[in-house]
Amino acid sequence: MTNPNFLSVNTLKGHDVVNVAREGLGKIEDLIIDLENDRISYAVLFFGGFLGMGNKFFAIHCRAIELKLYEHTLIITLNVDKEVLKKAEGFDKDKLPLTHEELFKVYNHYGYEPYWQTSRVEQTGFSRI
Repeated sequence: MTNPNFLSVNTLKGHDVVNVAREGLGKIEDLIIDLENDRISYAVLFFGGFLGMGNKFFAIHCRAIELKLYEHTLIITLNVDKEVLKKAEGFDKDKLPLTHEELFKVYNHYGYEPYWQTSRVEQTGFSRI
């Protein structure tokens, strides 16, 4: 990785995601862009049977995902409690992208205010350390 301040979607797609205990959760399947608000709306993660959730896709707020560069290796950590993940609604791939109504439920589930309902549009991105 030559410039850790900029990443292509291809760098993230298919990349392993771990929780804070470094347990494998799944892979980033895609990033969904909100063209109206010029931002990444959410990441799509594929949790292949983790926590008994089956082979489903999950919409995750980008601020719940932390990107770290460790010895030239990208580590993607999902900062969400296992119990919250267990209760998350999964989606079949043909149901993506989500509507604002569906995404509203997702954001609330993870404890984030939907950006399209705030008076100022804040920049959304992945958390970095």
